[in-house]
Amino acid sequence: MATGPMLIAGQEIKPGESRIIEVPLPDLYMHTALSMPVQVIRGHRSGPVLFVSAAVHGDEINGVEIIRRLVKSKSLKGMRGTVIATPVVNVYGFLNQSRYLPDRRDLNRCFPGSEEGSLAARLANCFMTEVVQHCTHGIDLHTAAIHRDNLPQMRADLSNPDVEAMAHAFDAPVIVNSSLIEGSLRFAAQKANVPVIVYEAGEALRFNELAIRAGVKGVLSVMRKIGMLTQSKRIKKREPFVARSSVWVRAPQSGIFRMLVPMGASVSKGDLLGMVAAPYGKEKSEAEVFASSSGIVIGRTNIPLVNEGEALFHIARFNKPDEVADSVEAFHSDLDPATDTSIPEELPII
Repeated sequence: MATGPMLIAGQEIKPGESRIIEVPLPDLYMHTALSMPVQVIRGHRSGPVLFVSAAVHGDEINGVEIIRRLVKSKSLKGMRGTVIATPVVNVYGFLNQSRYLPDRRDLNRCFPGSEEGSLAARLANCFMTEVVQHCTHGIDLHTAAIHRDNLPQMRADLSNPDVEAMAHAFDAPVIVNSSLIEGSLRFAAQKANVPVIVYEAGEALRFNELAIRAGVKGVLSVMRKIGMLTQSKRIKKREPFVARSSVWVRAPQSGIFRMLVPMGASVSKGDLLGMVAAPYGKEKSEAEVFASSSGIVIGRTNIPLVNEGEALFHIARFNKPDEVADSVEAFHSDLDPATDTSIPEELPII
């Protein structure tokens, strides 16, 4: 827990201060200077230091809006400890509306990075050095890839008690027990003794109002759990469901995909999920897509043009999928922009 001044990119931030630090990055090839904006909000009282990051994949923009609303939230008044908010980690990808860096590397496979490696390695090293090393906890905000959609969910290594507590506190309807992948931010942060959870919701290059609202509420809920904010008795919480495992259902042939079940639906093994057909009505060209396992649809493709073997649905396995589906429906109802007035403190995005 930081009590004295904090030094980021050579600039000092004292308790009680709030500042935006421009962390220098390698120039663009046109010799245009580039930086990674980091907003540091420090409470007057000591406490945990939480980083909240988004756009590690440059086209995953829901988290950018979550952080924008978070740092404006009145709930942060009287906060203990420090929030280090980095709305755009992969600045290069964000500028190009791309998941990757200019050299086609995935930043989330390059941590902890190095000072003398590739562009991705240098950016990863910069984030670890200037942000993660100061922190006691972390929340990394993601969406599905382009043309795909994710149900609001947590990805967490539940073998770590601190991670498990944070994941449950976020109050997403589903937690997927996800092992650490070498090169990911979660993997590097945990090796540095910083527990990190990942929030997945929505689609790349699209704002999803429900996912954004859930993200803001979730971050604030985690801050209450770790002692940065005072617990509120007025907030109703439901216990999330933890998936035992998950499986992808893939296209049996190439063609045009017609989806028959929505996101969050409860499915049983053998259920018909959709059809893949040739675009010109060839006889016997239509292939049925069946659920390979019982569970809840937590991810799907959004584009109907598919190739054989392409992932169509992501199904999470639960002991009681019908109960999970009911919880997901209630979650959506609670955060429906037409009825929920608790967040945001401004007009919703339509």
